[in-house]
Order: sequence, then C-alpha cells, then structure tokens
Amino acid sequence: MRPRNTPQRPRDTKGTLARIGRYLLRSWPLLTAALTLTIAGNVCQLIGPTLCGYAIDAIALETGVDFPKVFSYAAQMLALYVISAALSYAVSLLILHASQRTTRDMRDDVFAKLMRLPVGYFDRRQTGDILSHISYDIDTVNTSLSNDLVQILTSIITVVGAFIMMVRISPTLVIVFVITVPLSVVFTRFMTGKVRPLYRARSKKLGELNGFVEEYVSGQKTIRAYHREADVLDRFDAINEEAVQAYYAAEYYASVTGPLVNFINNLSLTLISVFGAILYLFGGITLGNISSFVLYSRKFSGPINEAANILSELQSALAAAERVFNLLNEEEESADLPGAPALQVREGEVALNHIDFGYDPDRIILKDVSLTAAPGSMVAIVGPTGAGKTTLVNLLMRFYDPQSGTITIDGQEIARVQRSSLRAAFSMVLQDTWLFNGSVHDNIAYGSPNATREDVIAAAKATHIHSMIERLPHGYDTILTEDGVNISKGQKQLLTIARAMLQEAHLLILDEATSNVDIRTEMLIQSAMRRLMQDKTCFVIAHRLSTIRNADLILVVRDGQIVEQGRHEALLAQNGFYASLFRAQFE
Repeated sequence: MRPRNTPQRPRDTKGTLARIGRYLLRSWPLLTAALTLTIAGNVCQLIGPTLCGYAIDAIALETGVDFPKVFSYAAQMLALYVISAALSYAVSLLILHASQRTTRDMRDDVFAKLMRLPVGYFDRRQTGDILSHISYDIDTVNTSLSNDLVQILTSIITVVGAFIMMVRISPTLVIVFVITVPLSVVFTRFMTGKVRPLYRARSKKLGELNGFVEEYVSGQKTIRAYHREADVLDRFDAINEEAVQAYYAAEYYASVTGPLVNFINNLSLTLISVFGAILYLFGGITLGNISSFVLYSRKFSGPINEAANILSELQSALAAAERVFNLLNEEEESADLPGAPALQVREGEVALNHIDFGYDPDRIILKDVSLTAAPGSMVAIVGPTGAGKTTLVNLLMRFYDPQSGTITIDGQEIARVQRSSLRAAFSMVLQDTWLFNGSVHDNIAYGSPNATREDVIAAAKATHIHSMIERLPHGYDTILTEDGVNISKGQKQLLTIARAMLQEAHLLILDEATSNVDIRTEMLIQSAMRRLMQDKTCFVIAHRLSTIRNADLILVVRDGQIVEQGRHEALLAQNGFYASLFRAQFE
C-alpha cells in the first residue's frame, strides 16, 4: 500500500489566481461584454423588490386597493425579470466561450510544455498522473470558470446593489447585518483554509489512481500470464480507498459550509422580521418597505450563502490549477548556449572523454568512461542488464548531460552545439517501438516529411516488410491503431527500422533493434541493416552477440565501466568477461 500523503496548505493562492486571471484577460472583450450585461441584468432584478413594495403600499385598508397601480407595478416587475433572464442567458454564453478559450489555451500551454521538458521528467512520473493534468485538472478549472465566474460576477453586483437599496429603505434595519455578515465571513474564511489543502490532496490522489490504472491496463497480458489479478485488485482497492477518503474529506467539509452559512442568513432574516415589526408598530416603516427590505435582504444574504458553495468549488479549481501551474513551472531542457552553432557532421568521429554520470548525482552509473568511434565504424556495446549501455545512448542524444567529461562529434563538443541539430544527425531504432495512430505510410515517413511514396516503399522492401504491408486491408494506407496493436511486435520493429532507413542521418543508434524479431527474419534484414549502416558511425546495443561479430569495435560494459574493448576474435582470445558472455549464449 502506498503511504498516505498529508495535505499541505496552498503555497501561492494569490499567484494561482493571478495566473488564471492572465489567461482570462486573453478574452477581455468577452469578459467586458459579460460584465456590462451582468450589471444591466442585476439592475433590472434590483428594481423588482422596490416595485413590489410600491404594489403592497397601493393596497390601503382605508381607501381600498388601487388595482391600476398594482397591475402596473406587477407588469413592470414581469418585464424587468424577463429582460434580466435574457441578459443572464447571454452572460452565460459569453462566459462559456471565455472559459472554453481559456481551457484551450491552458491545454495548448501544457502540451507545449511537455514537449520542452527533459526526458528525465517522464522517467520519474507515471503517464496517468501526467495525463490527469491535461484532462481532469484542466476540466476542473474549466467547470469552475464556466459556472462559478457567472455566479461571482452576479453575486458581487447583487450584494452591493441590495445593500445600497436596504440603506435607502431603512438604515436602522441594516444594523442586523453588522452581526450576521462578519459571522458568515469569519466562518467562510476558516472553512476555506481547511478545505483548500484537502482539494489539493484529492487531486493528487486522483493522479495516482490514474497512473496506477494506466500502468496496469497496459500490462494486462503480463498480469494474466502470472495470475496476479487478485494482487492487482488488492492494490487497486487500497489506492482507490485512499482516493475515496481524500474525496470524502474534501466534500465533507465543503458540504458543512453551505448549511451553516444558510443558518446564519436565516438568523438575519428572523432578526429583520422582528425589528421590522417593531418599527412598523411605531410608524417608522411601511409594510411595503418591510416587504422590499426582506426581499433585498434575501438578495443580500443569498449570494453570501452561494459564495460559501462557490468557494468550496473554487478550492477544487485552485488546487487543480495549482497542479497545472506546477507542471508549467517545471524546469525545461537546458537552453542552447547563446550563439551555439549547428552541428556539422563531416566524417562522424565520436569521442567520449572521462565521462562520469548518474541519474541521481549521488549515485554515479558511468565512471570515467572514455572511447573513440572512428568515422563510419560500427561500435557494439554489450554487457549485463543495468551495466549502463542505454545510458551511453541517452548521453549521446543529450537526453541527459554528464556530471563531468565531454562528448565530441568531429571535434565539436555536443554541449556547445544546437541540441536540435545534434538529434537530427542521428537515426535511432529502439527496443521499445513507438508507432502512432496513423497510416503505415505516415509511420514510416515520420522522420522524413519530404519522403515520396516510392521512397517509403523502397525502405519497406529493404527491411523485408513490403509484402506484409501489401497484405494489410489497405496496404500502405492501412490505419494502425494505438501503438500498432493490430500488427505483431516484430512487424512494428521492422517498421521502425524502415523509418530509420528512410531518414538522412550521419549517425545511427540501434538499441536492441532486432530483439522482437525471430532468427530467420533477423537474418533476412542483416543485409538491409548493413546498407543502412553503410558510411555511418553506428552504435549498436545488443544482447545477441551473434549480431555484432563483425563490429569494428566491441565495448564490454560492466558496473558502469568499459572493462574490455576490441574486435570479436581478439576479445575471445583474451578469455575474459566477453568470452564468458559468448560461451553462456552459444555453449
């Protein structure tokens, strides 16, 4: 079971509100129109209680009922309320458009931020938790903006207008609110401070739940193969229970706020009725004015009661927005040095000089690694799992930077050139294949936007996958489902090899590129791989030592260090660690 997280108080409420405000200001014409219509609609509503009072005063016991006046005031009230309803509908539409635009901008900014974050950010976090920022968190902010913003605008105008009208009718009765309003404000502030961190904890728990579900749904085959369904259900129950408890805690305190504030407001109505009756008995106020004052008091206290509920929803929205802004505040990949030139690959010599690196600076994985890959050579990297083979690839591509040492390509230090030009110089085929939801043609041409149909077909033929593609329902126009699940793993890997073959690059990285291909298919594509590697400096990570016998240089990595290097025959003759690995596979 995962440890429970103790809710923390918000770090920067004002800063979060300010950043949401900056998003909203991008739609300032819509908001200006909404504010204007809101004021007009509320003025119409605020005139209504006054007309009601006039209608009541037109009913005099001594002279009888003045029906023309009563009907006139009633007609005016009806017209004003109809106009107010129409304006309110228009305001809702304007705010809806503004909130949708804000949501779109936030999603654009978050996704653009994800494209700029270093690879290490994704290595440290669950995919489901990252996705919850784009889906749940931003949706929560959108819901609050589209609903609560209208209520807030309306409430402010209604409270101020109702207060002015009550002072105009009877300043004496307004004294009642000197007791009840501060009581409501103090209680609401107290509950806001209590509920806000609970909503932050709720958002965090939902992110953990999403991450768990995403992780285990994608691993269904493995779970069933190992008969771990019961264990997964137990772990899900534990995480789900934590999420439910976080939801309960937040909603419990939020639900307490509304009824208690409503009780305070009803108390004020009771006091107004009592003191109003006393004033009436002494001739200090008319029945019509009492009626109008009561209606204005409801308009005054009603929004305060609603504000308690709105504030609870705002806590949820602010907690979600804070998570979104925390992502937007994450440190991006380090920028290129000012005036950094583009990498110019002339021959393709790659050199690592005294490299020390650890994903955690306190735990160094690669220790004083030095090597030189001659132009156009094939460098194979072998060793046990966890020795640091893939880490070398991460450093070559500058997914990470070493703690010390330098990496150069044709004498140019890669930390001093444009990162985009460095990565464009490499073609890459990884063990974990990635295909997107699109046609076979588009997946192969992904790294070469200008490739023609003939170029794509030629690359497919070179990797011996053309005939398989032709057998698909629509050939090269067949749409692959998410991550290519409608084709086999081996076929997916061949598609990624064809993609790399199509790309014009001077350097090549093959990280277990044939791990999902059977021996016969592997033999078929060896010639294609040799053509792909021709005149390119290649780094090949391989567990099948048969695939790297002809490598120009084999690096044997163990415990973060290069313990042996040389050609296949020379390493076997040394009868060292490489020889033991070779014998383990073939003897």
